[in-house]
Formats: sequence, C-alpha cells, structure tokens
Amino acid sequence: MLELSILGFLAEEPLHGYELKERITALTGHVRPVSDGALYPAITRLVTAGKLDQRTADGTGAAPRRVLSLTDKGRADLLERLRHPKDTEITDHVRFNTVLAFLRHLPDRREQAAVLCRRLDFLETPASFFYAEGRPVRAEETADLFRQGMLRVARATGEAERAWLREAIEELNAVQPS
Repeated sequence: MLELSILGFLAEEPLHGYELKERITALTGHVRPVSDGALYPAITRLVTAGKLDQRTADGTGAAPRRVLSLTDKGRADLLERLRHPKDTEITDHVRFNTVLAFLRHLPDRREQAAVLCRRLDFLETPASFFYAEGRPVRAEETADLFRQGMLRVARATGEAERAWLREAIEELNAVQPS
C-alpha cells in the first residue's frame, strides 16, 4: 500500500520526500503511520525500478532536497495496481481507502466500476467480528454492551458504504453523452 500511495500522490504532482510522507500520513492517519525507515527504502526501490525520477532542487533552508516525479513506467504500474487490486486491498478498509483515493486516475469508468463491484461483493457477504457455531453474531444477539456497540457501528458503516458503492457503480456504468 505504501508503494501505491507513493505512485498515486506522484501521479498528481512532483513532491519531495517530506511532502509525500505528510500526504501519506494524512491518508492513512494514525491507523498505519509511515516511518522514514519504510518510506525512503520504498522510494529507492521505485527509483531503481525506473518508476520514479528524482532531481535535486533547492530546499527552503540550506540543504537541497530530492524532488520525485512519476515516470511513464510508474504511471503504468499505478494503473495496473488500480485495475487489479489484491484481495486484501478490497477486504481491508484502510487499504481499500488507499485504492479509492487514487481510483480516479484509471481512465476507464468500467474498470473503476469493476473495482467498486469487488468491494460491494465483499461487503454483501455476511460477516461479523464474532461467531457462534460458525455463523456471524448480530448486535441483537449479544448481551455484551461493548460488542453490541462494535457490531452496530460496523453495520451502520457497512450500510452507508454499500449505498454509496451502488450509487457510484450506477453512475460509472451510465452511458456518457458523446
């Protein structure tokens, strides 16, 4: 997900490492903070693979900074990652939000809709944080106040997300005027 975030933000504009880290942190928040020990090796891998260019620019202080930009190879990789997200990028809420943050870069609306359909299919499969005899436990079936809270919030969030996904898929699949 870190590489997807790097490619996605650099598809919007060239950035230096600190700006990139700030944007990734804003996207993932406290849930999955990015460290310099993860960010800079990922940048180095992408530069080595020819997916990013780097140039030196004057910094705001005395030290010059590395400005990163996306190459054609990097853009192609970004589009491929968006077209075919891994299963965990569909099922994990934070990872899916990262895909969603950059899905607009995919130029084909049908491909965008296909990614949203995968998420909707996942969300429509009955699930719970808790199970009894192999079946999902609903909020109304537990006496534990705190588990009820978890399950009720998850249900409300899931309902809202499914409603938005259906609307977005319908809009993406609508015939566009020529």
